[in-house]
Amino acid sequence: GDDLRAVDWNVYRRLGRVFLRLFEELEDLPLYLLVDVSESAFFEDPPRARAGLRAALALAAISLGQHDPVGVFPFSSDLRVLVRPAAGKGRVLGLAQRLSEIEPEGTTDIARSLATFASLRLREGLVVVFSDFYDPAGLAAVTEALGKLRHRMLLVRLRRAADATPALRGDLRLVDCESGEGEDVSINPAVLERYRAAYARFEEGLASFALAHGAGMIHLDTDADVLPQLERLFARGAWTA
Repeated sequence: GDDLRAVDWNVYRRLGRVFLRLFEELEDLPLYLLVDVSESAFFEDPPRARAGLRAALALAAISLGQHDPVGVFPFSSDLRVLVRPAAGKGRVLGLAQRLSEIEPEGTTDIARSLATFASLRLREGLVVVFSDFYDPAGLAAVTEALGKLRHRMLLVRLRRAADATPALRGDLRLVDCESGEGEDVSINPAVLERYRAAYARFEEGLASFALAHGAGMIHLDTDADVLPQLERLFARGAWTA
């Protein structure tokens, strides 16, 4: 049942035995980099967005070195195309320049941004989302939108130690850095405990989604250098570290 065109006739004449020539077709894997550039991602010092952009450039350089096409899609209240997917090792410096020019772009709406990305109908590839995944609509809206993507996924969670254990005490007025809305709160041990429990549920929910959908997930500490963290994570294959 094999194709006779695959028979190596030179070997057959020498050995009198039939050998088939097998071919391996190599396909590229498009890399789509979705970077959170909302106001909240730039609010702190150092900004989470900067860590996300550095990590995005590192992954882009690797993919371009393997001749894979790379596209960049910043998002906040919606998503836009910054760099259309294309291959070529020589594109790294140009891509770095474009990433360095990104500025804060508004409020956070991850679900809408992912819907816009899906509407682009790009060839199936690897989607890497760089974000803290905090969204006013809640985690359920975010994971529902992620679950609709028909691509492989890698979630790069941008976080810092203070997220889990904020150093807040007393009577405070907390102001949303995107909407400007304020809320008066009294921070006491009971409130902090409720916060820590909610934060743990958030972490568990995002990790459970990644596991259930076969998505990779890595955590980057935005207070530390990005490249050494990526080197350690990829060296030990810690996609869910």
